Amino acid sequence: MKKTLFSIGILMAFAFSCSMFNKNESRPKINVFAKGADVGWLPQMEATGYKFFDTDGTQKDCLQLLKDRGINTIRLRVWVNPSDDKASGHCSKEETVTMAVRAQKMGMRIMIDFHYSDSWADPGKQNKPLEWQNHTFSELLNDVYFHTEDVLKALKKADVTPEWVQVGNEIPGGMLWPDGSTSNFNQLAQLLNKGYDAVKAVDKKIKVIVHLDEGNNSEKFRWFFDNAKANNVKYDVIGLSYYPFWIKTDYKENITDLANNLNDMASRYNKEVMIVEVGGIDTQEQNTYDMLAAVIKAVKAVPNNKGLGVIYWEPQGAKSWSHYELSAWKSDGKPSMALDAFKE
Repeated sequence: MKKTLFSIGILMAFAFSCSMFNKNESRPKINVFAKGADVGWLPQMEATGYKFFDTDGTQKDCLQLLKDRGINTIRLRVWVNPSDDKASGHCSKEETVTMAVRAQKMGMRIMIDFHYSDSWADPGKQNKPLEWQNHTFSELLNDVYFHTEDVLKALKKADVTPEWVQVGNEIPGGMLWPDGSTSNFNQLAQLLNKGYDAVKAVDKKIKVIVHLDEGNNSEKFRWFFDNAKANNVKYDVIGLSYYPFWIKTDYKENITDLANNLNDMASRYNKEVMIVEVGGIDTQEQNTYDMLAAVIKAVKAVPNNKGLGVIYWEPQGAKSWSHYELSAWKSDGKPSMALDAFKE
Protein backbone atom coordinates (compact mmCIF):
# COMPACT_ATOMS: atom_id res chain seq x y z
CA MET A 1 0.00 0.00 0.00
CA LYS A 2 2.78 2.36 0.94
CA LYS A 3 4.53 1.60 -2.34
CA THR A 4 1.27 2.29 -4.21
CA LEU A 5 0.73 5.59 -2.40
CA PHE A 6 4.34 6.55 -3.05
CA SER A 7 3.91 5.82 -6.77
CA ILE A 8 0.70 7.84 -6.89
CA GLY A 9 2.48 10.70 -5.14
CA ILE A 10 5.30 10.62 -7.70
CA LEU A 11 2.80 10.68 -10.56
CA MET A 12 0.85 13.58 -9.04
CA ALA A 13 4.03 15.57 -8.49
CA PHE A 14 5.09 14.91 -12.06
CA ALA A 15 1.67 15.93 -13.40
CA PHE A 16 1.74 19.11 -11.30
CA SER A 17 5.20 20.05 -12.51
CA CYS A 18 4.12 19.47 -16.13
CA SER A 19 1.02 21.61 -15.67
CA MET A 20 3.12 24.38 -14.15
CA PHE A 21 5.53 24.14 -17.08
CA ASN A 22 2.67 24.43 -19.55
CA LYS A 23 1.19 27.30 -17.60
CA ASN A 24 4.45 29.20 -17.59
CA GLU A 25 5.81 28.38 -21.02
CA SER A 26 4.11 31.37 -22.66
CA ARG A 27 5.35 33.82 -20.07
CA PRO A 28 7.91 36.32 -21.34
CA LYS A 29 11.52 35.47 -20.55
CA ILE A 30 13.32 38.44 -19.06
CA ASN A 31 17.03 39.17 -19.00
CA VAL A 32 17.57 37.94 -22.55
CA PHE A 33 18.41 40.14 -25.51
CA ALA A 34 15.25 41.87 -26.71
CA LYS A 35 14.47 41.34 -30.38
CA GLY A 36 11.44 43.45 -31.02
CA ALA A 37 8.76 44.75 -33.32
CA ASP A 38 6.64 47.87 -32.94
CA VAL A 39 3.24 46.77 -34.29
CA GLY A 40 0.96 49.72 -33.56
CA TRP A 41 -0.61 49.40 -37.00
CA LEU A 42 -1.48 45.72 -36.62
CA PRO A 43 -5.04 46.08 -35.21
CA GLN A 44 -5.93 48.52 -38.00
CA MET A 45 -4.40 46.28 -40.65
CA GLU A 46 -6.43 43.33 -39.45
CA ALA A 47 -9.59 45.44 -39.17
CA THR A 48 -9.24 46.46 -42.82
CA GLY A 49 -8.91 42.83 -43.87
CA TYR A 50 -5.17 42.61 -44.45
CA LYS A 51 -3.95 38.99 -44.42
CA PHE A 52 -0.52 37.75 -43.39
CA PHE A 53 1.19 34.75 -44.95
CA ASP A 54 4.26 32.65 -44.29
CA THR A 55 6.82 32.09 -47.03
CA ASP A 56 5.06 28.86 -48.06
CA GLY A 57 1.79 30.73 -48.60
CA THR A 58 0.10 29.55 -45.39
CA GLN A 59 -2.03 32.25 -43.76
CA LYS A 60 -0.88 32.88 -40.18
CA ASP A 61 -1.24 35.26 -37.27
CA CYS A 62 1.18 38.15 -37.73
CA LEU A 63 2.58 37.82 -34.21
CA GLN A 64 3.29 34.14 -34.84
CA LEU A 65 5.15 35.01 -38.03
CA LEU A 66 7.24 37.52 -36.07
CA LYS A 67 7.86 35.05 -33.25
CA ASP A 68 8.98 32.42 -35.76
CA ARG A 69 11.68 34.87 -36.86
CA GLY A 70 13.06 35.39 -33.38
CA ILE A 71 10.97 38.35 -32.21
CA ASN A 72 10.41 38.18 -28.45
CA THR A 73 9.32 41.76 -27.69
CA ILE A 74 6.38 43.90 -28.82
CA ARG A 75 6.35 47.70 -28.63
CA LEU A 76 3.02 49.56 -28.60
CA ARG A 77 2.43 53.31 -28.85
CA VAL A 78 -0.28 55.09 -26.85
CA TRP A 79 -2.12 58.24 -27.87
CA VAL A 80 -4.37 60.18 -25.52
CA ASN A 81 -7.59 60.70 -27.53
CA PRO A 82 -6.80 59.37 -31.02
CA SER A 83 -8.99 59.50 -34.10
CA ASP A 84 -10.11 56.41 -36.01
CA ASP A 85 -7.93 57.30 -39.00
CA LYS A 86 -6.46 54.14 -40.53
CA ALA A 87 -2.81 55.19 -40.47
CA SER A 88 -2.67 58.06 -37.96
CA GLY A 89 -5.31 57.05 -35.45
CA HIS A 90 -6.17 54.20 -33.09
CA CYS A 91 -3.58 53.30 -30.40
CA SER A 92 -5.96 54.21 -27.58
CA LYS A 93 -5.57 52.87 -24.06
CA GLU A 94 -8.18 50.19 -24.73
CA GLU A 95 -6.63 49.03 -28.01
CA THR A 96 -3.18 49.00 -26.44
CA VAL A 97 -4.34 46.81 -23.56
CA THR A 98 -5.97 44.36 -25.97
CA MET A 99 -2.81 44.10 -28.06
CA ALA A 100 -0.56 43.79 -25.01
CA VAL A 101 -2.63 40.92 -23.63
CA ARG A 102 -2.55 39.18 -27.00
CA ALA A 103 1.22 39.59 -27.34
CA GLN A 104 1.95 38.48 -23.79
CA LYS A 105 -0.10 35.30 -24.29
CA MET A 106 2.35 34.45 -27.06
CA GLY A 107 5.28 34.83 -24.70
CA MET A 108 6.23 38.33 -25.82
CA ARG A 109 7.77 40.99 -23.59
CA ILE A 110 6.03 44.38 -23.69
CA MET A 111 7.23 47.95 -24.19
CA ILE A 112 4.78 50.87 -23.99
CA ASP A 113 5.61 54.11 -25.82
CA PHE A 114 3.78 57.19 -24.53
CA HIS A 115 3.60 59.95 -27.15
CA TYR A 116 1.60 62.36 -24.93
CA SER A 117 -0.32 63.47 -28.00
CA ASP A 118 -3.47 62.51 -29.91
CA SER A 119 -1.35 61.43 -32.90
CA TRP A 120 2.29 61.21 -33.96
CA ALA A 121 4.91 62.86 -31.77
CA ASP A 122 8.46 63.02 -33.15
CA PRO A 123 11.32 65.53 -33.62
CA GLY A 124 9.21 67.64 -36.00
CA LYS A 125 6.06 67.82 -33.89
CA GLN A 126 5.19 67.39 -30.24
CA ASN A 127 1.58 68.57 -30.20
CA LYS A 128 -0.37 68.58 -26.96
CA PRO A 129 -3.52 66.47 -26.84
CA LEU A 130 -6.54 68.61 -27.65
CA GLU A 131 -7.91 68.02 -24.16
CA TRP A 132 -4.72 69.47 -22.64
CA GLN A 133 -4.33 72.43 -25.03
CA ASN A 134 -5.28 75.19 -22.61
CA HIS A 135 -3.89 73.66 -19.43
CA THR A 136 -1.39 75.48 -17.27
CA PHE A 137 2.04 73.94 -16.75
CA SER A 138 0.99 72.66 -13.34
CA GLU A 139 -2.00 71.00 -14.95
CA LEU A 140 0.23 69.49 -17.64
CA LEU A 141 2.36 67.89 -14.94
CA ASN A 142 -0.75 66.23 -13.55
CA ASP A 143 -1.89 65.27 -17.04
CA VAL A 144 1.34 63.39 -17.71
CA TYR A 145 1.23 61.65 -14.36
CA PHE A 146 -2.39 60.56 -14.42
CA HIS A 147 -2.45 59.56 -18.11
CA THR A 148 0.66 57.41 -17.61
CA GLU A 149 -0.72 55.90 -14.42
CA ASP A 150 -4.14 55.28 -15.96
CA VAL A 151 -2.80 53.30 -18.92
CA LEU A 152 -0.38 51.26 -16.83
CA LYS A 153 -3.05 50.46 -14.24
CA ALA A 154 -5.35 49.28 -17.03
CA LEU A 155 -2.56 47.00 -18.26
CA LYS A 156 -1.91 45.78 -14.73
CA LYS A 157 -5.61 45.01 -14.29
CA ALA A 158 -5.34 42.88 -17.44
CA ASP A 159 -2.36 41.07 -15.85
CA VAL A 160 0.21 42.77 -18.10
CA THR A 161 3.23 44.54 -16.61
CA PRO A 162 5.41 46.11 -19.31
CA GLU A 163 9.12 45.54 -18.97
CA TRP A 164 9.84 49.00 -20.38
CA VAL A 165 7.95 52.29 -20.68
CA GLN A 166 8.98 55.21 -22.83
CA VAL A 167 8.19 58.64 -21.40
CA GLY A 168 7.93 60.55 -24.67
CA ASN A 169 8.70 59.55 -28.26
CA GLU A 170 11.79 60.92 -30.05
CA ILE A 171 12.15 64.03 -27.92
CA PRO A 172 15.44 65.78 -28.88
CA GLY A 173 13.43 69.04 -28.86
CA GLY A 174 11.31 68.10 -25.86
CA MET A 175 7.60 67.25 -25.71
CA LEU A 176 4.24 68.93 -25.13
CA TRP A 177 5.39 72.04 -26.94
CA PRO A 178 5.91 74.82 -26.09
CA ASP A 179 5.83 74.15 -22.33
CA GLY A 180 8.10 71.10 -22.46
CA SER A 181 10.51 72.34 -25.12
CA THR A 182 14.24 71.84 -24.58
CA SER A 183 14.50 75.64 -24.68
CA ASN A 184 13.12 75.36 -21.15
CA PHE A 185 14.83 72.17 -20.08
CA ASN A 186 13.85 72.55 -16.45
CA GLN A 187 10.18 72.28 -17.36
CA LEU A 188 10.87 69.34 -19.68
CA ALA A 189 12.69 67.66 -16.79
CA GLN A 190 9.68 68.10 -14.54
CA LEU A 191 7.38 66.54 -17.15
CA LEU A 192 9.73 63.60 -17.67
CA ASN A 193 10.02 63.07 -13.94
CA LYS A 194 6.24 63.06 -13.56
CA GLY A 195 6.09 60.29 -16.13
CA TYR A 196 8.86 58.41 -14.34
CA ASP A 197 7.13 58.75 -10.97
CA ALA A 198 3.85 57.46 -12.40
CA VAL A 199 5.56 54.41 -13.89
CA LYS A 200 7.36 53.56 -10.66
CA ALA A 201 4.17 54.09 -8.63
CA VAL A 202 2.53 51.32 -10.65
CA ASP A 203 5.55 49.00 -10.59
CA LYS A 204 9.10 49.84 -9.52
CA LYS A 205 10.56 47.08 -11.69
CA ILE A 206 9.46 48.72 -14.96
CA LYS A 207 12.40 50.40 -16.67
CA VAL A 208 11.81 53.95 -17.93
CA ILE A 209 13.25 54.94 -21.31
CA VAL A 210 14.08 58.42 -22.62
CA HIS A 211 14.24 58.30 -26.42
CA LEU A 212 15.98 60.38 -29.10
CA ASP A 213 16.32 59.99 -32.86
CA GLU A 214 19.53 59.79 -34.94
CA GLY A 215 21.29 57.23 -32.78
CA ASN A 216 24.55 57.78 -34.66
CA ASN A 217 24.65 61.47 -33.67
CA SER A 218 26.82 61.60 -30.57
CA GLU A 219 26.74 65.41 -30.34
CA LYS A 220 22.93 65.45 -30.17
CA PHE A 221 22.84 62.75 -27.50
CA ARG A 222 25.55 64.29 -25.36
CA TRP A 223 23.87 67.69 -25.45
CA PHE A 224 20.49 66.28 -24.45
CA PHE A 225 21.62 63.89 -21.74
CA ASP A 226 24.13 66.35 -20.27
CA ASN A 227 21.18 68.72 -19.84
CA ALA A 228 19.05 65.89 -18.48
CA LYS A 229 21.73 65.17 -15.88
CA ALA A 230 22.04 68.85 -14.97
CA ASN A 231 18.26 69.01 -14.47
CA ASN A 232 18.06 65.75 -12.50
CA VAL A 233 15.92 63.84 -15.01
CA LYS A 234 15.10 60.34 -13.74
CA TYR A 235 15.30 57.43 -16.17
CA ASP A 236 16.80 53.95 -16.52
CA VAL A 237 17.48 53.41 -20.22
CA ILE A 238 18.61 55.57 -23.15
CA GLY A 239 16.54 54.72 -26.21
CA LEU A 240 17.84 55.39 -29.71
CA SER A 241 16.29 55.42 -33.18
CA TYR A 242 18.47 54.44 -36.14
CA TYR A 243 17.23 55.00 -39.69
CA PRO A 244 19.99 55.43 -42.29
CA PHE A 245 17.21 56.16 -44.83
CA TRP A 246 16.10 59.36 -43.11
CA ILE A 247 19.60 60.78 -42.97
CA LYS A 248 20.13 59.77 -46.62
CA THR A 249 23.02 57.38 -46.06
CA ASP A 250 23.77 53.69 -46.23
CA TYR A 251 24.26 52.07 -42.84
CA LYS A 252 27.90 51.28 -43.68
CA GLU A 253 28.63 55.01 -43.53
CA ASN A 254 27.66 55.43 -39.89
CA ILE A 255 27.24 52.06 -38.17
CA THR A 256 30.56 52.72 -36.41
CA ASP A 257 29.19 56.06 -35.18
CA LEU A 258 26.14 54.24 -33.82
CA ALA A 259 28.31 51.66 -32.04
CA ASN A 260 30.52 54.38 -30.56
CA ASN A 261 27.50 56.37 -29.39
CA LEU A 262 25.95 53.31 -27.73
CA ASN A 263 29.17 52.70 -25.82
CA ASP A 264 29.54 56.38 -24.96
CA MET A 265 25.98 56.68 -23.61
CA ALA A 266 26.36 53.57 -21.48
CA SER A 267 29.65 54.69 -19.94
CA ARG A 268 29.13 58.46 -19.79
CA TYR A 269 25.77 58.24 -17.97
CA ASN A 270 26.03 54.72 -16.51
CA LYS A 271 22.76 53.70 -18.20
CA GLU A 272 21.51 50.79 -20.22
CA VAL A 273 20.94 51.47 -23.92
CA MET A 274 18.51 50.11 -26.48
CA ILE A 275 17.65 50.62 -30.15
CA VAL A 276 13.90 51.17 -29.81
CA GLU A 277 13.34 51.97 -33.51
CA VAL A 278 15.16 50.77 -36.60
CA GLY A 279 14.17 50.22 -40.22
CA GLY A 280 15.46 49.71 -43.74
CA ILE A 281 14.07 49.97 -47.27
CA ASP A 282 11.58 47.18 -47.90
CA THR A 283 12.79 46.39 -51.40
CA GLN A 284 16.44 46.18 -50.34
CA GLU A 285 16.07 42.99 -48.35
CA GLN A 286 19.72 41.96 -48.20
CA ASN A 287 20.89 45.45 -47.26
CA THR A 288 18.27 45.66 -44.51
CA TYR A 289 19.23 42.19 -43.27
CA ASP A 290 22.89 43.21 -43.15
CA MET A 291 22.04 46.48 -41.42
CA LEU A 292 19.98 44.68 -38.77
CA ALA A 293 22.74 42.15 -38.17
CA ALA A 294 25.25 44.99 -37.74
CA VAL A 295 22.97 46.90 -35.35
CA ILE A 296 22.29 43.81 -33.24
CA LYS A 297 26.03 43.12 -33.09
CA ALA A 298 26.73 46.72 -32.00
CA VAL A 299 24.16 46.62 -29.21
CA LYS A 300 25.31 43.23 -27.96
CA ALA A 301 28.89 44.53 -27.88
CA VAL A 302 28.10 47.30 -25.36
CA PRO A 303 30.20 46.49 -22.27
CA ASN A 304 28.75 45.05 -19.06
CA ASN A 305 25.59 43.76 -20.79
CA LYS A 306 24.18 47.28 -20.97
CA GLY A 307 22.93 46.81 -24.53
CA LEU A 308 19.38 45.55 -24.05
CA GLY A 309 17.97 44.97 -27.51
CA VAL A 310 16.83 46.10 -30.97
CA ILE A 311 13.26 46.82 -32.08
CA TYR A 312 12.12 47.12 -35.71
CA TRP A 313 9.48 49.79 -36.27
CA GLU A 314 6.33 48.42 -37.97
CA PRO A 315 8.03 45.51 -39.79
CA GLN A 316 4.58 44.16 -40.73
CA GLY A 317 3.39 47.57 -42.02
CA ALA A 318 3.51 46.61 -45.69
CA LYS A 319 3.81 49.52 -48.11
CA SER A 320 0.72 48.31 -50.01
CA TRP A 321 -1.32 49.06 -46.89
CA SER A 322 0.62 51.85 -45.14
CA HIS A 323 2.50 53.59 -47.98
CA TYR A 324 5.51 53.34 -45.64
CA GLU A 325 8.61 52.03 -47.39
CA LEU A 326 10.68 50.95 -44.40
CA SER A 327 8.66 47.90 -43.37
CA ALA A 328 10.05 44.39 -43.67
CA TRP A 329 7.03 42.94 -45.45
CA LYS A 330 6.49 42.18 -49.10
CA SER A 331 3.61 43.06 -51.39
CA ASP A 332 2.35 39.45 -51.31
CA GLY A 333 1.70 39.63 -47.56
CA LYS A 334 4.81 37.65 -46.65
CA PRO A 335 7.66 38.70 -44.35
CA SER A 336 10.91 39.84 -45.91
CA MET A 337 14.03 37.76 -45.41
CA ALA A 338 15.49 40.85 -43.70
CA LEU A 339 13.73 39.77 -40.51
CA ASP A 340 15.78 36.58 -40.46
CA ALA A 341 18.54 38.70 -38.89
CA PHE A 342 16.63 38.34 -35.61
CA LYS A 343 16.96 34.55 -35.74
CA GLU A 344 20.69 34.61 -35.09
